[in-house]
Amino acid sequence: MKTFIFAIAAFLAAGSAFADTASTQPVIHDKTGFFVHLDVAKVLSSTDISQQCGIVPAQLNYLDSQGREHVLDYQVSGAGCTNAN
Repeated sequence: MKTFIFAIAAFLAAGSAFADTASTQPVIHDKTGFFVHLDVAKVLSSTDISQQCGIVPAQLNYLDSQGREHVLDYQVSGAGCTNAN
């Protein structure tokens, strides 16, 4: 009986030792396109385009409603153009 209990305890200890303890999930890279539904619960960071002119690449890092991190790469018109119409 003691051997059986020891075997179960060893099995449980080994299982917890090999369990995935990494709390970080892989980052999800969203596809760009028109009418893409974004589930944005919290914005983590975004590209500063205030000093750039013309069409520039930008990136939005955010968390969705389930707490997963997403990255969205897109093109945007910079806001730093002077004398632009």
